[in-house]
Amino acid sequence: MKNPLSLQEKKKHGEIRFPFNIYPCTIPGDFPQVALHWHDSMELVFVKRGHGFIQMGVTVCRAQEGDIFIFSPGTLHAFRQEKGSSMEYENIIFDLELLGGAGDLCAEKYLLPLQSGRLELSGILNKKDRCYQEAAVCLREAEDANRTKLPGYELLIKGALFRFLAILMAQGKQLPASETADTMRLKQVLQWISVHYGTKLHVADAANICQCSSSHFMRWFKKMTGQRFTAFLNEYRLNAAAEALRTTEDTVLSISEQCGFDNLSYFNRAFKTRYLMTPREYRRK
Repeated sequence: MKNPLSLQEKKKHGEIRFPFNIYPCTIPGDFPQVALHWHDSMELVFVKRGHGFIQMGVTVCRAQEGDIFIFSPGTLHAFRQEKGSSMEYENIIFDLELLGGAGDLCAEKYLLPLQSGRLELSGILNKKDRCYQEAAVCLREAEDANRTKLPGYELLIKGALFRFLAILMAQGKQLPASETADTMRLKQVLQWISVHYGTKLHVADAANICQCSSSHFMRWFKKMTGQRFTAFLNEYRLNAAAEALRTTEDTVLSISEQCGFDNLSYFNRAFKTRYLMTPREYRRK
């Protein structure tokens, strides 16, 4: 089965010549959580209602209405439900090449360093920040333009994004590149999971990637992700199964096997615990 959930997301957003899109999302309405991943695009998350947890690198933050999360290309991040709560948010994703290319001064000073990881803008804006209102206006303008798509809307979106990035720069939100050896090692492990999750995996296999003992790996992985390795792997497999139920006509048995579950009864129980319905009910819904 083709892997639907590579932890390095390579999906193209928007049109080829205008790589920009906005996705309205709800946790847990659309999915219980978004696994730890990264991609080459710039991502902005604008929380509209409710509460949830958002992980940036190894830091987990409680997100609430109005918060704006900024993820530079290559930044590890994940979204999770807060027990008993839901979180609605706009996921604004665009390629930095949308704003400028080779020979452009802005690209040379800001966009290319962001794209290559030499500069970061990752962080959080909330209503207490001095620049918050001005920055939020930019995102709302981009949302409105994307929704109405009146003639010239592309120019409005690009202008709003330029102003948003300029506001962050002016407030000193830019940071020197901070990807550590631990982060690079974690990306290797996550990518390995995304390729091999359908086979029998053991802690020792993952530990070999990091060239350390199983006991050290388990402590390190929990510190880096906030989850035990087996819990993370099981969650990833269930997400892959849910994606396959939505997008293929494969049987439940086939999907469970392809996603690394060798016991159908266990798969059904685990799936119902995670999604509050059986795989067949999920597919019908």
